Amino acid sequence: MRRITQLPNQTRIVTQEMRGRDSIAIGIWIAAGGRYEAGDNKGVAHFLEHMAFKGSAGYSCDEIKQVVEGVGGSLNAFTAEEETCYYAKVPAAHLRRTFDVLADISFFPRLSPKDLEKERTVILEEIKMYHDLPQYYVGELLETLLWPDHPLGESLAGTPATVEKMSVGQLRSFQRAHYVPANTVIAACGAVTHEELVKQVNAKLGKLRAASGPSFIPARSSQERPGINLYFKQTEQMHLAMGYLAYETNHQDYYVMALLNIILGANMSSRLFNEVREKRGLAYSVASGTKSLDDTGVFSVRAGVDNAKVVDAFGLILKVLASVSAKGVKDDEFRRAQDYYTGQFLLSLEDTMDQMLWTGSGVISRDQVKTMDDVIKKLRAVTPGDIKRAARAILDPARLNLAIIGPLTDVQRKQISFLAGVA
Repeated sequence: MRRITQLPNQTRIVTQEMRGRDSIAIGIWIAAGGRYEAGDNKGVAHFLEHMAFKGSAGYSCDEIKQVVEGVGGSLNAFTAEEETCYYAKVPAAHLRRTFDVLADISFFPRLSPKDLEKERTVILEEIKMYHDLPQYYVGELLETLLWPDHPLGESLAGTPATVEKMSVGQLRSFQRAHYVPANTVIAACGAVTHEELVKQVNAKLGKLRAASGPSFIPARSSQERPGINLYFKQTEQMHLAMGYLAYETNHQDYYVMALLNIILGANMSSRLFNEVREKRGLAYSVASGTKSLDDTGVFSVRAGVDNAKVVDAFGLILKVLASVSAKGVKDDEFRRAQDYYTGQFLLSLEDTMDQMLWTGSGVISRDQVKTMDDVIKKLRAVTPGDIKRAARAILDPARLNLAIIGPLTDVQRKQISFLAGVA
């Protein structure tokens, strides 16, 4: 049973009791991420997440890890575009101390200058590492094309220049502005008792002053011409990333796009996998994906391609995408996509951690969590005609953004630019 309680200061607590489980996954979600940053502040949310584990008002760096890992649990965090989450999975008997650690590092971090200098080096190395991984860096190049001159088009980790100048004052200012009750959701799933968790949250965080966090800069939702970035790097494989501006989280065709993604490239039965890899052998890996945010989204295609075959692979991917827009989908592949989504959703929610991530993300982004019945109802309402309609809207050639990393020749550049419509 799922229950939600809001404290007087607007902190929200959501629990999902899962019978037969011995564990609890708990997360503290903050509505603050990369898109709330700009200029010299870029990377501050990610930097703050790192620093939280260095010590807090009540726990040393070693104690933070030992409290959770010492009982067989796991502890971690992530920073995304619109939220930051500190989370753990522990045997149910250890929830109280685990929550106290997570709440302490989130709301009462130590943020010492000495720790900042150490972590600055770590984050700079992290940035270098990702730039050395073309399969990752190509995604950053794509986001720059999708959202130019916007925080969403910049790296979550920041740049070497912004990280080099990051100060304790910047971290504290961001933390105080964004880590506030109205921006906070505590989500716990598994062998959890709702009333007990609410009581503990109220004791720890109930006295925080009620406040709302700052808003973000709206992102663009339309595009008039294709964007392209062909980045030369001496690699053994071409790394290709295509992206089309797509639907936001609450869009009425969110599930239409989800099924389109499955049909095109979400598994080994998909059109892209069969056409590009299985039939033509043009790529080792090829897949599509989606990401939806508050006011924007992206439909993407990623591929790792033989250096000599990148033009053929890109051309074939475009043909596969165009075929759905022109001809739609067959009834049998449409039904398989519906069944695949339903099956994957059911399997994912068997685990307490996956259930917590689903529950917490729903409340922090939409202030609600869809039930399994809600999801199935929306999936079953989609028709093959909806898929064709959404494909035409999303996969419009004018909305194409293309990033490629590899040892591209001048001939390949011209051919790719022509196919992308920017020659």
